[in-house]
Amino acid sequence: MKPRVLIVEDERGVADAVAYALTTDGCQPLRAETGAAARAILQQEDVALVVLDVGLPDVNGLDLCREIRAGRDLPVIFLTARAEEIDRVAGLEIGADDYVTKPFSPRELSARVRAVLRRSRPCQATPPQAAGVDPARSSAPPFAIDEARRAIRYFGQPLGLTATEYRLLELLVRHPGRVYSRDELLERLWDDPGATTDRAIDSHVKSLRAKLRAVRAEAEAIETRRGEGYALRERW
Repeated sequence: MKPRVLIVEDERGVADAVAYALTTDGCQPLRAETGAAARAILQQEDVALVVLDVGLPDVNGLDLCREIRAGRDLPVIFLTARAEEIDRVAGLEIGADDYVTKPFSPRELSARVRAVLRRSRPCQATPPQAAGVDPARSSAPPFAIDEARRAIRYFGQPLGLTATEYRLLELLVRHPGRVYSRDELLERLWDDPGATTDRAIDSHVKSLRAKLRAVRAEAEAIETRRGEGYALRERW
């Protein structure tokens, strides 16, 4: 089944170009020119990813992204004329998976969509009795990684992770005690590390910690090594 990609863009020429590129790449584009129209489609359709313009006529795209991510772990790629670093940081810190600035190549955007879809499907939490989960695969006792479903359980509880959170936590879990600098994490987790900053890493770590504490509040799983980076706790 072709993945459905929602294009939220009020410039019809831009939306036409994106829709054509996605169609030739095997996706099924859906289109909305306003935030209200996007909300209606998201309520009715099974959408795999959202390409979201920041400057919409009825709502700020950043606010709409927060709304989308609050309700589900749905990948979002920003498409915007705002090229300043502070805008990219703001977009990535609220949970966007990528950030593309105008003018842009529709083929490049389509390639980024494919990359995010590969990383994110499936990235939802798995049921406690899901088959294929092998706790022995994880070097840290409280974690169980299911590679096929791209899911992680913590103390037996499934975690609802975004695609980036999954990749970050998987890397830490497989190498407990190993310290990763922010620059190294950017290189490992992003296809284009130069498109974001180390502040995005801090934001994703903060989100991960909140989800882990919701399962076991007293256990600090991810440690901050001041001046060095982040590491997964070795002893439990």
